[in-house]
Amino acid sequence: MNSLFTLLRPSTATAPAQRLRLRLMATTPSYGKTFDKILIANRGEIAVRVIKTAKKMGIKTVAVYSDADANSLHVRLADEAVNIGPAPTSQSYLVVDNIINAVKKSGAQAVHPGYGFLSENSHFVKRLDDEGVVFIGPSSDSMFKMGDKIESKKIAKAAGVHTIPGFQGEVEGLEHAVKIANDIGYPVMVKASAGGGGKGMRIAYNDKECREAFRLSKQEALSSFGDDRMLVEKFIEDPRHIEIQLIGDKHGNTFYLPERECSIQRRNQKVIEEAPSVHIDLATRKAMGEQAVSLAKNVGYFSAGTCEFLVDPKRNFYFLEMNTRLQVEHPITEYITGLDLVELMIRVAAGQKLNLNQEEAAKPKGWAFESRVYAEDPEKYLPSIGRLTKYIEPKALTIGGHDVRCDSGIVEGSEISIYYDPMICKLCTYGETREVARHRMESALDRYVIKGVTHNIPLLRDVISHPRFVSGKISTNFLPHEYPQGFKGAALDDKKKTELFAVAAVVHAKRDARNKTWVQGGGSLATSADIPSRWELNVTLPKTGESEHVLLLAEKDGSWKVSVGGKTVSTTIDWDVDAPIASGRVDGEDVVVQYLDPLPVGFRLQYLGTKFDVTVQSPRQHELSKHMKEKPKLDLTSVILSPMPGTVVSVAVKEGDVVAEGAEMGVVEAMKMQNVIRSPRAGKVGKVLVKAGQSVAGDEIMIELEKEVVVKKD
Repeated sequence: MNSLFTLLRPSTATAPAQRLRLRLMATTPSYGKTFDKILIANRGEIAVRVIKTAKKMGIKTVAVYSDADANSLHVRLADEAVNIGPAPTSQSYLVVDNIINAVKKSGAQAVHPGYGFLSENSHFVKRLDDEGVVFIGPSSDSMFKMGDKIESKKIAKAAGVHTIPGFQGEVEGLEHAVKIANDIGYPVMVKASAGGGGKGMRIAYNDKECREAFRLSKQEALSSFGDDRMLVEKFIEDPRHIEIQLIGDKHGNTFYLPERECSIQRRNQKVIEEAPSVHIDLATRKAMGEQAVSLAKNVGYFSAGTCEFLVDPKRNFYFLEMNTRLQVEHPITEYITGLDLVELMIRVAAGQKLNLNQEEAAKPKGWAFESRVYAEDPEKYLPSIGRLTKYIEPKALTIGGHDVRCDSGIVEGSEISIYYDPMICKLCTYGETREVARHRMESALDRYVIKGVTHNIPLLRDVISHPRFVSGKISTNFLPHEYPQGFKGAALDDKKKTELFAVAAVVHAKRDARNKTWVQGGGSLATSADIPSRWELNVTLPKTGESEHVLLLAEKDGSWKVSVGGKTVSTTIDWDVDAPIASGRVDGEDVVVQYLDPLPVGFRLQYLGTKFDVTVQSPRQHELSKHMKEKPKLDLTSVILSPMPGTVVSVAVKEGDVVAEGAEMGVVEAMKMQNVIRSPRAGKVGKVLVKAGQSVAGDEIMIELEKEVVVKKD
């Protein structure tokens, strides 16, 4: 049978996991009667994900798309596609009437919402009900009760579920939020009642931060979810973020699956997830699962849903919220259970009964990780836009069976725009143990080639190999604690530096040998006796100024003897000149390096996820380069630049205003996230070059300051 299970489970699985997969396949001979045609009210990777399962089940699919998404992958994969409006989400993907019209035009019998956009909008579900169209998700009533963070807290508290202290109701305004925060006690979490994904959510430690958090979160919530109701609750410091996946049918059956840990977060958005969690024992899993099931049954919940909890070091857990939709990180649950959650959602929507055993369903079979690959600066978490000029997913390389899964909605040449979430891909790996799955993630990240936009693979690669992460001793404070000044790139110890210098020397030698062959007209590296077999070089990392004298000797067996700073290491590198991946061994250790771009006197490599500009010179070139003058650096202290392409939401100053260092100058929104632009120094505003509603490019000058004045900070 053609089954998605072959995508979710590794071909090299050990006996128990292999038996599970075969049993699941053997006991699912047909999908039964579901739907002839469904519409996916979403875009990008989740639309592609739903289309794949629908095709597997023999269901025709309808894609919807904005003007900006006309050539997107999900549009190409669907059987039909309907345009729903201009690029801004408020004019396309968030407009209920546009989706309803697309349903009528296509004749779709059911709608899968994916996640985000209208996926947790109970009014949308009610409209579909009124039109006689099936919503592939929960009922509008249970969605309203559990999808609304304010209402769900009341229900959970009444049901005896542990909840976080907070105001039980809607916050009326900015000063009301400040009063609640003072009553609860700082720190507090200010967040949107609707939606999720870390949007419309901020931590505040004092009244000033609370006011700013309320204002920005309210604006983000309205932009992302069309609902700007807010709540305030106590922020529990140093917790783990752990969630329970639920799946229920319309016959009163609800099951919980093994937990996922989502503690690695930036800006309250998940970055790396894993399933199961090293922190949760059998008793805690059972208790969390049973409470989640009880809560769901209390409101008649069916379909896929997730209860999120904060868990302290002693495994005390507190209900956070329920996401009444499919989660972004659902693939890792599919990996460790062998279940296709999209398929189960479709079956439940069609009225089928779930045939699961709770005891078996709660047992994790192996381990899985998910890394969210974003188009963003990994240091400041600012989104990046552009065209993917080179894009190679690691699934196209030999890493091992189906142990690597890429859920993406883009291909080489795709455009990352300012209008939507900057996610490129959900990269998942599986292993029989946590360490095997983690090593596979390292390998997959090393082989993931992305050019044309800035991406966060450097951060993902560093985190997945961090000693604290390897030990499993993580919490939601991991990123701010381990990278307090932001991620600055991989820190290389002496061993890693030697590996990088050795590979760089071999890359240079292979390029030099090829160039000499072409000059001599031989056409093949093996035909000319004049090609050198020995190189003496100086390899330098300009960013740090570190430099090593390197001697390189080509051996007859294709290996290289490399001396780096007097230390000799045996090196074998498999690399076709100018190919994106160079892999091999240095001093007995596996090494993978990406060759990104040639530079005037060297090249750019990516090693351990981080980009390194490498200068390679002869000893004489190196000596003479010390006498070259450096280019003067531009003075940027008198201009405020837009950190990314986006839309100006507000301008907080006018010409002639005197501002302190760090004062808010304006707000720029990109990819549904609002970013406060602050003054780099104290000064007087000379020119304001932008206004609210205006589009700005990355590094565009927004405001100019006059020469410095002394102003005391508040």
